[in-house]
This record gives sequence, structure tokens and C-alpha cells, in this order.
Amino acid sequence: MSLYGDQEQTFSVNREGLLRELDKILPDDALLYEREDLTPYECDGLSAYRQLPMVVAIPSTIDQVQAIMRICYERDVPVVARGAGTGLSGGALPHHQGVLLSLARFKSILDIDTRNRTAVVQPGVRNLAITEAAARHRLYYAPDPSSQIACSIGGNVAENSGGVHCLKYGLTVHNILKLKMVTVEGELITIGSDALDSAGYDLLALMTGSEGMLGVIVEVTVKLLPTPERAQVILAAFDDVEKAGAAVGDIIAEGIIPAGLEMMDRLAIQAAEDFVHAGYPLDAEAILLCEVDGTNEEVSDHIAAVRNVLTRSGATEVRTARDEAERANFWQGRKAAFPAVGRISPDYYCMDGTIPRKHLPEVLRGISELSQEYGLRVANVFHAGDGNLHPLILYDANREGELEKTEAFGGKILELCVEVGGTITGEHGVGMEKINQMCVQFQSAELTQFHAVKHAFDEKGLLNPGKAVPTLHRCAEFGAMHVHHGKLPFPELERF
Repeated sequence: MSLYGDQEQTFSVNREGLLRELDKILPDDALLYEREDLTPYECDGLSAYRQLPMVVAIPSTIDQVQAIMRICYERDVPVVARGAGTGLSGGALPHHQGVLLSLARFKSILDIDTRNRTAVVQPGVRNLAITEAAARHRLYYAPDPSSQIACSIGGNVAENSGGVHCLKYGLTVHNILKLKMVTVEGELITIGSDALDSAGYDLLALMTGSEGMLGVIVEVTVKLLPTPERAQVILAAFDDVEKAGAAVGDIIAEGIIPAGLEMMDRLAIQAAEDFVHAGYPLDAEAILLCEVDGTNEEVSDHIAAVRNVLTRSGATEVRTARDEAERANFWQGRKAAFPAVGRISPDYYCMDGTIPRKHLPEVLRGISELSQEYGLRVANVFHAGDGNLHPLILYDANREGELEKTEAFGGKILELCVEVGGTITGEHGVGMEKINQMCVQFQSAELTQFHAVKHAFDEKGLLNPGKAVPTLHRCAEFGAMHVHHGKLPFPELERF
């Protein structure tokens, strides 16, 4: 792919020949090509963009994955790997000339090593299933995206997912030790090791967050942590969103690193409370959920300190969970915020940007101003502790032009994040959704290096083509337009 060409790379694929080759290595139920069978794979969690793949392959062994990749490499067929399909940036959007490679049947936990506190899992294993399996050993897997009940660990690695507890325990990249992956040529390689470090370049970090553009992950070794002796949550209500944002920095400045520090604004609070009855104060403009964990003594000291900070920061109410049931209830409301907001609007568009904590009040004010400018409501739900914002823009796709207006609004939020020293994604990835904003965050020299890395792993550009990293030509066009008008990167995509 030329760095200065169009974003889409064209392929010439002999569909019948490809099907004959794939049919030799896959059972009948693992090869889909009829329209009604392909439709469930037309999008991921970002349903605004939809595209039918040419073929869906559903292997169940590493040998089959290798064979599929060899066939596709020899025939110059693009491949898009897919996990649970819960991604929110269009990263698993199929290619109309390619194979959608589903890893849904790779769902076994292969080993739990209690001495070394690790688990070896296949990429289709659900995030929450790892903790459920490790719980009898008093261990757990720390990264916990809101979709953890459904999202798969392979997708977590591809997007470098975080979650409620990433402030203290880190993102996916901080919680894995080793990957096995199949290259675009069909070779099986191991990256990382069972030790805490390994020699050579840090390819483990490179693969984490690479959005399926460098290889196909077929096995993951994750770190497990001991279950804390105690965990307790404080709920603090505020009569002003900016006060709540400022309180986040105040807690960290006190020298306390909470296990989780989450924020929700009034609209999100009301939606979540109506949905799961978590006990949230409906008159609050914003709430903070702050969880501390550790030994009994440590938690007691930190709870007292956090309560004092929140009171000084202007909280109108500070409530400590009385028991494990109330703690779980507080978190249930936060975890259910996304589906809850779906009950109050025909559609919503979930954004994902990250900013320095000190700019939270400023950015929240900017989002409010943009909301008025575009005439669209926003429910703010985010990982406040690490500055990972998830504004949910409420809209109605059935109204002409409203999706385009929503996308433009979302683009402005991401550009605001960059303006204050942040980044356009925290855990959802770039995918199709944020490819224009990559042009805002990075210069041509940086993008050229990204393409060079891609070329080193995937010379033909077959893995998840057209995603995550824009061409310089595209950035020149975007710079000329300055504002994203909803024009789709792939002209053959249908708009829904």
C-alpha cells in the first residue's frame, strides 16, 4: 500500500477458488458464505457502519488458523480477525473482498498456575470467565471493561482494554505476559515469556492495541492477582459536574490510588437508576464512585481520608457502602450505564478519549458547550481516575442528517482531548471510527513510522486493511476539509 494513496486498498479475489481451498480444511459448519449466514457478522458494537464479508471462517484449532492464513496470503485475500464483536470503533468491520476470521471457538482456559499466578487462555475466552475460574484460588484478572461479561480476551488484547480498575492495576498491556500469534504468512510465533521480562524488542506491548493489523492472536498468558482482603466503595454526590471533576485530582493528590474511580453525570445517573435501581441520588448533577482495596487496616485509613477529601471538594453527600451487596449494587449501576442510556434514546454514539486528569473540569465544560452547539444531549460516563472519557451522544438515526451531525460532534470531542494534551482513544481503539482524528493527533513523520511497522509485519497489507492508521493522502484531504462530514472511508459501505 502506498502511503500517499487512497485509504482503501483494492483486492482482486477469486471467490469460488477461495471457497474450494477453505472447504478442504474446515468442516461445513465452519465456513459461511450465504448472505443470511454472513449478516450476523456485518458489524461490531459500532453498528453505524455495516458491511457483509465475502466469507466467514470459524476455525477451532491453531493448525486451521495457520492454514487459513497461508491460503489468504497466497491468494492476496484480506483477513479481519473477530472476537466477541463487542468493540465500539468498527475495528472488526469486515472487508467486502475478504475473510472474516472468527475466533469464537477458541474459548478454553488451558491452565491456571496458582504458584506463578498466571492463566493460559484462548482468545475467545470471556474476560469475566477468567476471574470466575480463578476465584476458587482467591485470584482474579484485574482489567474489567464494562462489557466483561461478553467481551473476549483476544479482543481486549487487540484494543488494550482497561475498565473500572485500570487506575490502580493497569490496562491489558500491564496484565499479560505472553502471546502466541499467527503471522500473515501462517507462521506460529511466541511473543513475551512466562518470566516478568524477555529479551529483545518489546513486541508484547506492540501487539497489545494493534487492532488485528499485525497478526492473529491464538493464545494469551495473563497475570492473576490475589483477591484483596477487603474492598469498599464510597459514593459521593455533587451539585456541579466541574466540582466532581476537580475532586478526582484532589483524591490522587492526597497520595491515594483508588482501585477504581468512576464518574457519571445527571443524565447517566437517572438512566442507570431507572434501569438497575442502584440507589443513586437522582438530584445530583454528578456522582463519583471511589473504591479502595487492600488489607482491612489500609482500607479503613483510605476510606476515612477519601471521605475528608470529598467533603472538602464540595460533595453534597458522601455514602460508604455498608456491605458487599451494596458495593456490588453501586458498581452494577456503573457497569449497566451503557445499556441504561440505550433505554432513553433511539440511538447513542459512544466516544472514547483520554485526557490529563487536571483538565477534567475544562473538558467537561467544553463537552457541555458542544452539546448546546450541536443540539444533542450527552450522558457522561467515564473512568475518571485515568482520564478516560466515554461521552454518550444521544441521537436518532432515523432523522435525516442526525448521524452525520453526531459524528461531527464526536470528532470535536476527540479533537478537544488532543488539544489539552490527551489522546483520541483510551481503550476502544481507532478502527474505522477515529481514523480522521489520527490526522489531528499525529504528524506525517509519525504516521509514516506507523505504516513502516505495519509493513514489517504485513507487507501485502492483508490484515484488517484500511483501519487505525490513515494514509497521508487521507490526512491531506481531512486537513483541507478540517471538519469530518461523515464521509465513509470505504465508499461501498452502507449507511444505517
